[in-house]
Amino acid sequence: MTSLAWARRRADRLLAQHLGADWSFDFDHARARVGCCDFQARRITVSRHLTPDLSQEQFEQAVLHEIAHALAGAAAHHGPLWRQTADRLGYHGRRTFDLPQSRQRARWLGTCRLGHELLRHRRPPAGACCGECARSGLRHRLVWQDRRLEPPPAHT
Repeated sequence: MTSLAWARRRADRLLAQHLGADWSFDFDHARARVGCCDFQARRITVSRHLTPDLSQEQFEQAVLHEIAHALAGAAAHHGPLWRQTADRLGYHGRRTFDLPQSRQRARWLGTCRLGHELLRHRRPPAGACCGECARSGLRHRLVWQDRRLEPPPAHT
């Protein structure tokens, strides 16, 4: 478990070490991703909701991932230049990493009539179809349930 106070101090030190005073750090309200590199604002943000679920090592790796984006530039995406930059910084993770806690906290549960489930943090658009069924050529609509309210309705 990582405290927000420790995380802010550590992120500020990492940014000062690798990016200098031109970049800043802050927390954001993301629930489905850990970090973000905003090139225009020259700011790196990390989710205030997910940070407490990260180990200190995972948090540092997330910040190094975003610092690599800042150094490699927007056009680098997750390509070879970004990978070289990330390696040089000591980043040893993958392009992304899975946080089951994020899915557990998702507010919206979509279920198709075949029982496939999809979780979303934001209210999904009406009429969305199941992606799993779509791969088989079927168009089953998802029935969305606000998991904070009541059990999902039965399919008819």
